[in-house]
Amino acid sequence: MAVTVFLTSLLSGIFGMAGGLILLWVLLFLYPVGTAIAIHGVIQMVSNGSRAWFSRAYVDYKILGILCLGVCTSAALLFFIAYTPNLIVVLIGVGLMPILVWLPVKRLQLDASRPLHAFLGGLLSGALTISVGVAGPTVDIFFIRTQMDRRKIIATKASIQTLSHATKIVFYWDAASSLPVQDWMSLLVAVPVAVLGARAGTGILQKMTDANFRAWTRWIVTGVGAVYLTQGVLELI
Repeated sequence: MAVTVFLTSLLSGIFGMAGGLILLWVLLFLYPVGTAIAIHGVIQMVSNGSRAWFSRAYVDYKILGILCLGVCTSAALLFFIAYTPNLIVVLIGVGLMPILVWLPVKRLQLDASRPLHAFLGGLLSGALTISVGVAGPTVDIFFIRTQMDRRKIIATKASIQTLSHATKIVFYWDAASSLPVQDWMSLLVAVPVAVLGARAGTGILQKMTDANFRAWTRWIVTGVGAVYLTQGVLELI
């Protein structure tokens, strides 16, 4: 668990989302869906929270506030309909998500610096984070057209993802609270390791160019998504 959390937090620190996808995939092998998503939320909240703290000078708080409003709205709607996760839905949903990074975003004209677009981004982010566990690529398409550099993108995304994961923990708290003591001990060990991974990843990010950052993110997320989609289709069959 510690090694997995460190490596996935390292990836998240560099690319903003790839690590969270891999960590959730591992947890789905170990726990029921709701419990896996809740544990993922705890670890990712710490990882994203520490990454947001390390990059706090670059956070765009105006955009963050509107994104938060969208996340809270989607959480309230899912709570109202009493949403319950399903393994096949989670696997296929996450597997299809990387399609978003290949969309012709320039034609979509999405821009997180525009209030309505930021609210829509938060709404989709909250809905996907709670329903399938992650929403990284969804948030990305709202930042590609902004004038923010990679550091502001990572800092602002980390901040909104921290809130999204916190919301996810509350939503699935009943599932997480039934964990045996040894699992909670493992989680306590994993939390500081997530901070170390995020710190190391942030250092590597500072040395990357914007072009390399975008290219590597696209291909890594696509590869991870292919694994999810394949497993989801096999489960369905």
